[in-house]
Amino acid sequence: MNPNEQTIRRFYDAFAKLDAATMAACYAPDAAFDDEAFSLRGAREIGGMWTMLCTATQAKGADVWRLSYRDVKADATRGQAHWDAHYRFSATGRIVDNSIDARFTFTPDGLIAVHRDSFPFWTWARQALGTPGLLLGWTPMLRNKVRATAATNLAAFLARPQP
Repeated sequence: MNPNEQTIRRFYDAFAKLDAATMAACYAPDAAFDDEAFSLRGAREIGGMWTMLCTATQAKGADVWRLSYRDVKADATRGQAHWDAHYRFSATGRIVDNSIDARFTFTPDGLIAVHRDSFPFWTWARQALGTPGLLLGWTPMLRNKVRATAATNLAAFLARPQP
């Protein structure tokens, strides 16, 4: 198995167990992460996001948490995977089934340099937010609000003393 494919599998195996420390260890110090809610730079922000999300799931959603992944492919510099997550969105308590395509680039030593997750925002918004997501999930206004809230929540989480 290609070392970068091993990194992807290690990452998602850890994610399935809500092991944020192992997930964070898969990233290069100057890595970049982007999805519909976050645009992060550096291991501190990225690791903090995964820790925040895993902690919230452990606290309020471990009873429904499920993650599966497939179609893992990688070469010497790039990789991809598809993953599906079933979880309780902590802000609303609503159940979400999210289907995500991930693209990666890697450092020469097999760490994630760039990670981009893509999923249909409107599909996510109507599940996670209910009626507001159904009515406004297609608008830039709601997407920007979600991104701003996510950034504020992460900044507050990172500002807390870490154990």
